[in-house]
Amino acid sequence: MRRPVPLLALSLLAASGGPALAGQTACWFENGAVVVPAAIGEVAGDYVLDLSAPHTLLHETAAQRAGFAETSLSLPVRLAGQRTAAAPVAVQDLDYRGVGFVTPIAGVIGADILDRYVVTLDFAPCRLTLEPLKRRGEPPPGALAVAMVGGVPTVLAAASNGLRGVSGPFALDTASRGGVRARGAADAPRQKPAGTLRGLSLDGVLRQDVPAVVAGALPDGVVGAIGVEVLAAYRLRLDPEALRLWLTPQEKGPGVSAGP
Repeated sequence: MRRPVPLLALSLLAASGGPALAGQTACWFENGAVVVPAAIGEVAGDYVLDLSAPHTLLHETAAQRAGFAETSLSLPVRLAGQRTAAAPVAVQDLDYRGVGFVTPIAGVIGADILDRYVVTLDFAPCRLTLEPLKRRGEPPPGALAVAMVGGVPTVLAAASNGLRGVSGPFALDTASRGGVRARGAADAPRQKPAGTLRGLSLDGVLRQDVPAVVAGALPDGVVGAIGVEVLAAYRLRLDPEALRLWLTPQEKGPGVSAGP
């Protein structure tokens, strides 16, 4: 016979919040970016999810509407059932990030929020899962090593246009159309195509004829960013504590061949 839980124990669990649980939310693709419902302070709306952005941003229009005049704020962030208390938030004019979106973009959820959780991003259907960080033993095999460079998670990759190649740490850009993003004007839209790369090598897989975007800043030391057109072929699981990224192929897309 199952014994009833005493009311005192229930009240203690409620006070402590009980064990930390994973939170989830549906997301969607719009204009080549992953968009999620979230709230910064009391500003709820549609936010771009950007693992390649070191800082979380609030659109100045949304901030002014909420009564904020400062450009540097400290506000709670609510995302996928999780709440981050008193996170630093920069207020900026994000009109250039909102080009091509049907609904206004309230801001950008950056790596400084996402690196507090184990992040799982499914692309088909789009779903974001955030799990609290916890120390584990040896991470499961099959993962890519992750290095934090300039505040964003990066993995080793190589890209070439047929004449010149670059290799090194690439950020994970969940907010740009195309397969690879190169550093460009800080206020340039990330949805404008800028040609095709001959190839991209990532995790032993060579992708050919990869659409490229040249726009937006990248932290010093980051040579490029892998965009949604490539990432959407995988289920992403990023553990910032273990510094590991698991890429589980969803299906084999066009232009993909096994690498050496």
